[in-house]
Amino acid sequence: MNTPGSLCPTVKALDIVGDKWTLLILRELFFGSYRYNQFQRAMPRISPTVLSKRLKHLENSGLIVRKSAAGQKNVEYRLTKCGRELGPVVDGLARWGLRWARDHMCNADLDAGSFMWDFHRTLKTDELPEGETIFCVILDGVKWWLIAGQEVVDLCNEDPGREVDIYLTGSLPVLAELWMGDSGVGEAIRDKTLLVSGSSHLTRTIARWFPRSSYADVRAERFM
Repeated sequence: MNTPGSLCPTVKALDIVGDKWTLLILRELFFGSYRYNQFQRAMPRISPTVLSKRLKHLENSGLIVRKSAAGQKNVEYRLTKCGRELGPVVDGLARWGLRWARDHMCNADLDAGSFMWDFHRTLKTDELPEGETIFCVILDGVKWWLIAGQEVVDLCNEDPGREVDIYLTGSLPVLAELWMGDSGVGEAIRDKTLLVSGSSHLTRTIARWFPRSSYADVRAERFM
């Protein structure tokens, strides 16, 4: 992937990280994913072959290391000092994209699997009652379950056989807008684009625990 014929450091940097899947893998690493199956769940459209190649490329480039999990057979991928220094770069690209490229986003870019992965890991668990809280999110008729404790939130696409505390029903575009901060939860409930049923406490406090993107504060700009 090295590009010969240029001493420009920007070109050399892009040889390493200037690929969509490479950037998305780095994004996942910064958000706390470090196992192969976590990358797959966060990026359901990437093929196993491409994922393996990109991980190997990042390892060969010195951005990550591959190591066995303590006392387990699972392999983990961890950022090196070199890789960690890309944090502000990836963060800046995300903020720039939301400010200046949001008009280029469309419903075709939405993927239920990757969205629910982001949705479940941004649930504000500190606003939930003690113990476990079971959510059922009905997204365009497809059910997803969140099993939320104070420290960990598990995402399931099969019924875990637990009593559900609250149901959230809506379309993928509507929930994506709410998650990105483009519209408010209260407004969506009033307009009935988001249907909520279950625990009265969770219903009353939904604005406090509802998942939001870490970039929900970034507003779109318009080209003049």
